[in-house]
Amino acid sequence: MTPRHAALLLFLGNAGCETTSGAHQHSREQTGGLLTRLEVVSLELGEFPIEGRGAVLDGDTLRLTGLQATVRLLAIDTEETFKKETERVAFAAGWEGYKKQSRGNSLRPVKMATPAGEEAKQFAQAFFDGAESVRLERDHPGEIRDFYGRYLSYVFVKKQGQWVNYNLECVRAGHSPYFTKYGRSRRFHREFVEAQRQAVAAERGIWKPNAMHYDDYDERLQWWGEREASINRFEHEQAEHPESYVALTRWDALLKLEQRLGQEVTLLGTVQDVIQRESGPAVVKLARTRAQNFDIVFWDRDVLLDTGLQFKRGEYVRVRGVVQKYRNARGLDALQVQVTLPGQVLSPSVELEQMLATDAKAASSGKDEGE
Repeated sequence: MTPRHAALLLFLGNAGCETTSGAHQHSREQTGGLLTRLEVVSLELGEFPIEGRGAVLDGDTLRLTGLQATVRLLAIDTEETFKKETERVAFAAGWEGYKKQSRGNSLRPVKMATPAGEEAKQFAQAFFDGAESVRLERDHPGEIRDFYGRYLSYVFVKKQGQWVNYNLECVRAGHSPYFTKYGRSRRFHREFVEAQRQAVAAERGIWKPNAMHYDDYDERLQWWGEREASINRFEHEQAEHPESYVALTRWDALLKLEQRLGQEVTLLGTVQDVIQRESGPAVVKLARTRAQNFDIVFWDRDVLLDTGLQFKRGEYVRVRGVVQKYRNARGLDALQVQVTLPGQVLSPSVELEQMLATDAKAASSGKDEGE
């Protein structure tokens, strides 16, 4: 074991044993008031109490005083911290082998604990050190929680009399890329692009060559970019057809679908599961929350195979169809959309191919006209 590895293991061991001060006890009324504010459909949520560095779970997740739900910070995705002994043991056996083992046979980049993840947590702890309150703001008033039930937010801390956006500064410091896997920042896109440019140019944090961080950011950024383009295109079309375009991540998605019963809609959601039984239809479940999915029904298995959805778990897809109501196995009314043609489903890769083909056709047409 090299001296550098030994120092890192000592650092990781200390990080794992870290303790935080106990949170102040909040009355039921105070906690209820905070919850009410967090559930409001609004961009600006106001100020919330925080236990400074003790609120930091990792570089992109905070716990607010008096609440059980955590806050997932928007537009950033720091590397993971070492939480399991198995991770520490695998890392101690060697960095290259640890990366290969963590990736396994995955076709996509994976999340794993790294020293860079520990450094991101330390950066966040220092950033929030001494803070008694933070200001929370959303990117979209209708996107309240993520798949795991965590509140989605930008978080601001007052420093020298000015509110400073931690999410932006985390990217500027090189502890996270600009995270667009679930769409670009609607409010601070240019600022995040510039913050990442600065971090890359200065080779800070995860952009430092030969340091112990993910080495597949080019692959990650390309993958996220495809998803971002798909979401961005959907939202542009949604602005033109606000009633018939429904993003399943919005708090009012099911309400809007109920109002469109018997009418055609275009949905945007991520593939959570694909269920194929010996009899009956195949069902693709689009994720809303960890406990709630929306069913896309295929009576023709060949149509499902042609869409390729069985290979799209975890990916955003766009589905067009008529909203229908049915009685589920628990005897409750539920909504679904049936798909009869492969063209009713679009995934980011297919959309990208169509966009490139459209651009190429336009360019060719312009060239012909010029000649």
